[in-house]
This record gives sequence, C-alpha cells and structure tokens, in this order.
Amino acid sequence: MSQSSPWWNPGRHSDRRPFLVARSRIKAALREWFGSEGFLEIDAGCLQISPGNETHLHAFRTELVGTDLARRDLYLHTSPEFAMKKLLAAGETKIFTFAPVFRNRERGALHAPEFTMLEWYRADDDYETLWRDCAAILTIASDITRRATWTYRGKTCEAAGPFQKLTLTKAFEQFAHIPLCKTLSTDGVDRERFAALAEANGIRVSTDDTWSDIFSRVVVEKIEPELGRRYPTILYEYPASEAALARPSPRDPAVAERFELYTCGVEMANGFGELTDAEEQRRRFERWMAEKSQIYGERYPIDEDFLSALEQMPKASGCALGFDRLVMLATGAERVDQVIWTPLPE
Repeated sequence: MSQSSPWWNPGRHSDRRPFLVARSRIKAALREWFGSEGFLEIDAGCLQISPGNETHLHAFRTELVGTDLARRDLYLHTSPEFAMKKLLAAGETKIFTFAPVFRNRERGALHAPEFTMLEWYRADDDYETLWRDCAAILTIASDITRRATWTYRGKTCEAAGPFQKLTLTKAFEQFAHIPLCKTLSTDGVDRERFAALAEANGIRVSTDDTWSDIFSRVVVEKIEPELGRRYPTILYEYPASEAALARPSPRDPAVAERFELYTCGVEMANGFGELTDAEEQRRRFERWMAEKSQIYGERYPIDEDFLSALEQMPKASGCALGFDRLVMLATGAERVDQVIWTPLPE
C-alpha cells in the first residue's frame, strides 16, 4: 500500500496493524513491570506555562481565553519533566507516565511533531539505577515481539545486552580522536581550542558556532553512528554545559550526571541525576533563553513555580525514553509514523 495513502486507508492500516498491536502489548507489559517495581502511573497536563528552556527546543504555542475573555499564552509541553518534578516535591517517590509530547521543527524517520515519551523518576536513587531500568525495558520489548536482534539502517544490536558503558571523554577519543577533557574545566569551556581540534579531525566549523554547536556536530557525525552497534550503549558523564537539568558529578564537577541510551546508532533515552539547585537552574535557563533569543528571535517563559518546587524536591534520578522509537526498533518498523496509531499527515 502506498505511503501516500492516508493512515486510515484500510489497506495501509492493515499493513501497519501488526506494529500497532505490538505497541499496545509492549505498553501493557511495561505498565505491569513498573507496577511490580512499586511505581505509580501519573498523568501530566500537556498545557504548561513553559514548554522547557533549552536553546534548541522548539514548542507549540497556544492561547488560553478565560471566561472574562482575558488571554494569555500557554505551551504544549515538550516533556512532562516539570510537572513530574513538582510531584516529587509534593512527596511522590516513584512515578512514571506515557505522555503525549509536542516538538516543533522535528519531522523524519525518527521524529514526529507529536510523540509518546515514557518518563519515570526515582526519589533517593542514584542515576545508575536507571541504567538497569533501561535494560529491563529493552528486554521486555524484545520478549514481546520475539525479536532479540534489532536492526536499523544496516546496524544491528542485541537488545538484551549486555550493556556497554562509555564516557563522553572516551567516546570522543575513540571515535573522533578529540581530547574533550582538554576543552573543559570547572570554569567553563574553551571554544577556540575545541574548534581547532574538531577541524583537524574533519568537522566543519563556522565562525559563529558556539562550543555547544561544535559538540553537537561531533556527536552526530562521529559518535552516534558508532553507538549501540552490537549491544546497547550507555553514553554518560556529559559536559556540565550539555546537561540541562542534571547535577554535577561528585567525581568531577566539569561533567554532569547525564546519560543517553543508544541501540543501532539511535538515541533511545536521556537520563539525569536531577539538579535540585534552583539558583543554578535559573542561571542555566536564563543563559539558554538569551541564546535562543539571539539565534531564533524568541524565548520561552521561565516557570517560577517549577523553580520553587526544586527547592524542596528530594534527591532524585529520572529518565525519558522515546516510546515510539522503542516500538519501531522492537518490531522492525522503518519509521516512527508506522508505529503511531494516528500520525499527523505530512
């Protein structure tokens, strides 16, 4: 059936239906697993004061009209993170959700404007615990579909592991031949040195590229394609400047407690040891919104209620996993819109 047919065309739906049935079975099995681990499922509201404050994150804006016809801007959330951390501040300790989330300027085989995020938090747990959660999730998905080996664009991965663990520093040395640590310090980053090292190793650098721009380009071009090629890969200890809501590592304050999970070269999950320093979080938000204003000519509000909640939030770790990508790889689908029940037409 032609890809140009609408998703509700009976022939096209018939082609997609095995993927969608597997999606429902994987979701049911994950709900059962989280319940067995003592988690409570919550529902986070999609309408928020702020959609998130990272520089390159793009949201959908809408307008709330009151009964008095007063108007104010609201946003569809890009993640349920702010709401879930407020629940941690309220006293919840182990929570998860399957949240519809919305991101603009994102469309492709691995991206959809509206998608489902599986997000969960553990109060008083170290972020390495989330790695074990990720291993359980991948195993459950592969058991449901009876596909132990996942393949995407020529790369294969044994979903059940064992997991490979790799720091950003080692990944940069191994795959990009760049000593990342020499461009980092507790005082900040050395953009000029990083640019020179990147260019010497075949990375295109523009004069207006920031350290963060160069970092992202190296990761996308040199590192991501090499991750999760045989076994799932945990990439961890990100530079502090690239860890939006993560706390600094007690081992090395130049890096943060952030990790990402990869299979078949595809980013699956992003997890943090959560930052609870409200003033530091405010400084990060303000810096990123200044960058966003300069680059894109817009900025998003800062959720003051969220910053207040951080002040009483317990130590916690949390992870966001792209549920559609999980289903896509577990079923052997080629695009996320094949595993979304009602995808937005292009």
